[in-house]
Amino acid sequence: MASFAATLSRAPTQRTPRMNSWLYLPAEDFARSDDIDFTRACVHFWQDDTGVCRGGLHDAATAFRHHPVQVIVPMEMCSWLLTEPWPNKRRPGLQALAFAVEEQLADDLDALHIAVGPMDAQRRYPLWVTHKQRFSRVLDQLQALGLDIASVRVDADLLPREQACAARCHGRWLVGGAQDLRLALSDQDYDTVKAGLPADLIELPGERLNTLLSASGGEAINLLQGPFRPAAKALPWRSVCCCVGLTLAIALGFTHARSSYLETQAARLYALSEERFNILYPGQTSRLDLATQLRGLQQRGAAPADGHMVRLAHLVEQVIGASSVDVQRLEWREHGGWALTITASSFAELERLRERGEQSALPINVGNARQHGNRVHALLTLEDIL
Repeated sequence: MASFAATLSRAPTQRTPRMNSWLYLPAEDFARSDDIDFTRACVHFWQDDTGVCRGGLHDAATAFRHHPVQVIVPMEMCSWLLTEPWPNKRRPGLQALAFAVEEQLADDLDALHIAVGPMDAQRRYPLWVTHKQRFSRVLDQLQALGLDIASVRVDADLLPREQACAARCHGRWLVGGAQDLRLALSDQDYDTVKAGLPADLIELPGERLNTLLSASGGEAINLLQGPFRPAAKALPWRSVCCCVGLTLAIALGFTHARSSYLETQAARLYALSEERFNILYPGQTSRLDLATQLRGLQQRGAAPADGHMVRLAHLVEQVIGASSVDVQRLEWREHGGWALTITASSFAELERLRERGEQSALPINVGNARQHGNRVHALLTLEDIL
């Protein structure tokens, strides 16, 4: 027993994925009796890859400390029912299913706990029915010992589903598998009904309890439904708060860095704008609202100190704007006038550009023309005659 508990305590660091832990409450101590002696009751417990251990509930609680446990209860604690084929595809509520089998129940519905399985190929729903108060008492006792109950299933529902089968388990026979029934029978009862069971029924060796009852654990109905469904685990608020705080800090840092960058760019652009304003209007003193000041000067008809900008505007509107020429670079040369690096589709386009300049009375010169790929690069100059 001690070695088994020690093996379980090391399991999470040695095995991937983590093994299932099973706790079987046998029928001899956990049948329908209301006076279960939990201090003396004998249970069986194991993991997927270990042998079966026999001991008391305290022994199982010690071995499975910090391990979620799959609990198996005996068929004698429950009744198994199968509804008639359901008329529609929509999954019915628990109350509707309970009313559908009410005539087959010996107790009042309020005193019973019903667990529902998935609909089968004939559109029927399998149900496990147990006494609510008795089932609650068993769960309370297990949880009081510190057991973390992950699921509760019935032993007769855990037989392999591939074929109709029966297995001898703790002095009685479990019948189930692919059949439309679940039974727990004494030797005498089993011999009596055996002739009425399917001809292809196979009898499984029952000495390997862990292998037998662990085989179809994922397909069996979990009794922890409705009021017995495990409460959702609380969120790790400390971790969540740390993550939220870290996210906010990163977001604020990014916003601050972006704001600083935009402020720096705005200051640089304003300095450039102020410099250009002083060049165009040297007699004016620039103020804080440079855009408003510039619009005011333009509305009053104020012109720059020289006509260079006006002549450039005429060049763009009357010559370049009427062509498919692209301006790559614009430069003012103090003793040469405006110099524009342009690209055109052909040399003929450059000639038409020069002709429009003559028609507009603008002294332009197109030179340094050269072919580059499917475009013609050239230098257009507007002579300074002011």
